[in-house]
Amino acid sequence: MRAVIQRVNRASVTIHSRLFSTIDKGILVFLGVEKDDSETDADYILEKTINLRIFEDDQEKMNLSLLDIDGEMMVVSQFTLLGNCMKGRRPSFIRAEEPSKANLLYEYLVCQAKPKVKKLATGRFQETMQIEFINNGPVTLLLDSRKTF
Repeated sequence: MRAVIQRVNRASVTIHSRLFSTIDKGILVFLGVEKDDSETDADYILEKTINLRIFEDDQEKMNLSLLDIDGEMMVVSQFTLLGNCMKGRRPSFIRAEEPSKANLLYEYLVCQAKPKVKKLATGRFQETMQIEFINNGPVTLLLDSRKTF
């Protein structure tokens, strides 16, 4: 499972020209589910994400987590994170999980996150969305549940 973590001042998802969801200060997570991922991968990504110390303390050092600041979180499914661009000019998505299984793990992560964060917002699985956000920092991190070294 792969995730791109963005520290944001705010973020929103628009679908079919209608505002779908929003968050204020917190974390925007773009989530890609890979073949053979499991709930263990989702648990790893979630726990790592909400506990990353990427928010500034009183001394302007990144010492605080999303939980420490009582921040908000948005999770958006993005299968293109599994795109392999090594050969040719068109990405290969052969490692991306089939939609029905990917959605189950996406929904699992969302359900596990709800009781842990102040506010949880999402996109809509397998939908074309417009994502707007203000990256604070900028701070952008990559997580991969299979590269835990």
